[in-house]
Amino acid sequence: MYDSRNRDLADKIIGYSTQTKPGENVMIELFGINGIHLAQEMARATLQAGAVPFVMIRDTDTERIIREHGSRELWSKVRDVTALPLMQQMDVYIGLRAGENIYELSGVKPDASKAYAEEYQHPVHMRERVNNTRWCVMRYPSPAFAMNARMPTNRFADFFYRACLLDYADLNERMKPLHELLAAGKEIHLKGAGTDIRFSIEGQTWIPCAGDLNIPDGEIFSSPLLTSVNGHISYAPTVYDGKPFESIKLIVKDGVVVDFESSNAKALEEILNTDEGARRFGEFSFGTNPFIDEPMYDILFDEKIWGSNHLTLGQAYDIAPNGNQSAIHWDLVCIGADVMLDGQLIREGRKFVHEQLLQLNPENF
Repeated sequence: MYDSRNRDLADKIIGYSTQTKPGENVMIELFGINGIHLAQEMARATLQAGAVPFVMIRDTDTERIIREHGSRELWSKVRDVTALPLMQQMDVYIGLRAGENIYELSGVKPDASKAYAEEYQHPVHMRERVNNTRWCVMRYPSPAFAMNARMPTNRFADFFYRACLLDYADLNERMKPLHELLAAGKEIHLKGAGTDIRFSIEGQTWIPCAGDLNIPDGEIFSSPLLTSVNGHISYAPTVYDGKPFESIKLIVKDGVVVDFESSNAKALEEILNTDEGARRFGEFSFGTNPFIDEPMYDILFDEKIWGSNHLTLGQAYDIAPNGNQSAIHWDLVCIGADVMLDGQLIREGRKFVHEQLLQLNPENF
C-alpha cells in the first residue's frame, strides 16, 4: 500500500529512532511484500544518511512453509551459515512486519515453534540483535490489519501514521516523572476486573521507550523481581505465533504460573510448557501512547495502549534483567487496572491521578 507518509516514517526511523550514521550497516528486513514501498523509503533514507542498506525481503507464505517443517537441525544451520554472522555485522536493524494474515502461523506445531525459538529467534534476535544493534521493529498497514482494528481501511491508515509519527521527544519529556517515581519505588499492585496482583520492583532498572525501539512507541518497562509475583491477572485479546486468545487469566504464586483460564487453553498450556522460564515473568511495562486506545490483535500496538500495562511471560531483556531465561517472550496486555505504587494510587483505571503524571493522559496531548 503506497502512502506518501512512508517517507516521513522512514526519515523518522533512520534519523531519530536509530540515529543511523555514515558508513554503518543497516539491515532492513521486510516480512510480506505489502510493505515494499516502506522498505524502498527505508533504503532511500539509509543511503541519504551515508549508510549501507542490507535489504532482506521475506514472503510470508514461504516463511510459513519453512516454519511448519523446520527442525532444530534446519534452524541451527540457517543461524550459523547466514543469520547470525550477518546480524553480527549490523549496526542497525529495522524489522518491517507487513504480513496480511495474523493467523498465518497458526498451523505450526509446538515442537516446530520451539525449535525455531530456541535455535534461531533467541540467539539471533533476543541475544545478538537486541543487545548489539540499534533496532526498531514496526508493522505496516493493510486492509486485514484495519479489519482487526475494526476500522475502515482509510481511517485505519490515518490512525496508523498518527500513532507512529507521534512527537516522541515530547513524549520522552512527559515520561520522566513516571520514570523517577518507578525508579524509587518498591512494589506495584494492579487491581481491576479479573486482576489483583502485586510484585516487587525494588532496585530494578527502568527503560523509557519513546520512538527508539518500536514504532509506534510509548512505554516504560522493567522486570519484576522473579519470585515476588503473586495474585491473578486477566489480559486483553491477543494473538501469539498465529494462535488467537480471546481471554487469558493467569494465577501466580511466588513468581510461577500455577493455574490458568483461557479461551484457547490447549495452546496456552503448550506455550507455558515451552520451558521453565515460560511460566515466569520477564517484563513489566506501562503503555503511554495517547493515540492507541483499544486492542487490535497486534502486540506492537497493543502494548502501547494508554492506560495499560503488560506483564510479560518469558525472557527478560538484558537491559532490565531479573534472571529469567526462556525461549519465549510474550507481551500480554492488561487494560484499565488501578495501579498502586508503594500503596499510593497513581493511576485509577486508565487515567493517571498522581499530580506529577497528569500530562500523560491523552486529553493533555
